[in-house]
Amino acid sequence: MKQAGVVMRLPATNYTDPNRFEAELKQVIKRVPIILGPSCEIPNPGDFKTLSVAGMSLIVSRIKDGNAHALINACSHRGTCLTQEENGNRKHFTCPYHGWSFSNAGDLLAISSEADFGVIDKNDYGLKSLPVYESAGLIWAILNPNSTVDIPAFLAGYDDMLEVFAFSDWVYVSKRTFAGPNWKIAYDGYLEYYHVPVLHRDSFGVDATNRGLYYTWGPHQHIKSPDTEKGHIATETLGYMTELIDKPEAEWDTETLTYGVWTVFPTTSIASFDAGGRGVMISQILPGESVGESITTQYYIMEKPPSDPEAAEKQFDFFQQVVMQEDYATGGSAQSALKEGGLDHVIFGRNEQGNQHFHQWVDRVLGADSDDELNSLFESAGRTGNEPC
Repeated sequence: MKQAGVVMRLPATNYTDPNRFEAELKQVIKRVPIILGPSCEIPNPGDFKTLSVAGMSLIVSRIKDGNAHALINACSHRGTCLTQEENGNRKHFTCPYHGWSFSNAGDLLAISSEADFGVIDKNDYGLKSLPVYESAGLIWAILNPNSTVDIPAFLAGYDDMLEVFAFSDWVYVSKRTFAGPNWKIAYDGYLEYYHVPVLHRDSFGVDATNRGLYYTWGPHQHIKSPDTEKGHIATETLGYMTELIDKPEAEWDTETLTYGVWTVFPTTSIASFDAGGRGVMISQILPGESVGESITTQYYIMEKPPSDPEAAEKQFDFFQQVVMQEDYATGGSAQSALKEGGLDHVIFGRNEQGNQHFHQWVDRVLGADSDDELNSLFESAGRTGNEPC
C-alpha cells in the first residue's frame, strides 16, 4: 500500500485565522467550480431549487431545452430575493417587491408600470447567471459570473469516472442540512479511514478498516480499502474489495469497483450505501458565516426508488447522526484547542494521504493570482492522469 512520502505539518491557524478564512472564500470557494447538487434533484423542465453558497443565494433551474442554469437570487432592480421557496416548478419568477418578472433562464420579461418607470434595455437587466457545467449527473457552477476558469480542465477527467455511476438515471430521495465546525475540519473526516474503527467503533465496529488506497485526478480523489472484510456494515462506504479478490478481472462488477468515497475538490464527498437498493450520499460541506462554522447538506440519491421508503429514511437519519454526533462533535472539540493555542500545528501521517493532498491543493489554488493561472494549474495536473497518491 503506497503511502505519502513524509508526515505533513499544517499550521493550526489554517483552521482558525479569520483572514485566511476570507481568503479561502474569495480565492477558493468563489473561484473554482462547486457542486450545486445532483441533476435528479431538478429532473424536469421548470424544476428549480434554491440554496445559499458562501452567503450568496442562488436559484438552480432546468429550462425548457433541458439545460441547467444557476442564477443569483436577486432582482436586478433593487436586489430583492425573488423566491424563498426551497424548490418547485416555475417558468418564471416575479419579484415580490415591485413585480418585475424574469424567465427561469434569467431573462427580464416584464417591468411593472413600465411606462412610468422609464426606458431601459431589458437585455442589460436579466438576472446574473453563473457559469454552469452539468456532467455525470451532477451540476457544477462557479460563483463568479465573469469567470474564465475551464471547468473540464478542473475536473481532469474525474467526471468521466463518476459517469460510471450513471447518476443521470438515478432518483432523488431525500436531503438533510445541518451545522458543523470549520469547513476544513469537517472535510478532513471525509478524506481518510484512519479514524473509522476508533471514532466510529459503536456505529461501524472496531473491526472496520483504518487503511485506504488513494487515487487522484488533479485535486479530486477516490478512496477504497485494500482490506477484505466479508459482510461488514460499511462495505459499500469504505470500499471493501472482498467480492473481487478471488475473481478474474474480467468478472469484476462496476458496483463494487465504485464502492468507497469519492471526494470532489474542494467541498464534496460521495459515499456509497445500501438502503433497500444501491445509493450514494452526496455530502456538500460549505463554509458558514465565520471561520468556525460550516453547513453540510446530505443529498441521498438511489439507482431505483427504495423498496422500503420508511426504512431508508431511518438509515439516512442514522448517517446524519453519525456525522453530527461523532465526526463533527469531535471536530468541534479540536477546533477549540486550535483556536485557543493548544496546538501551533497539526500533523497528517503518511497514511492520511487524502488530507495531505487536499490541503496542498488548497494552498495551490490560493497561490494562483488569476483564472489563467488556475487553468494552467488544472491543465498541468490533468496531464499526469489518475494515479495513486
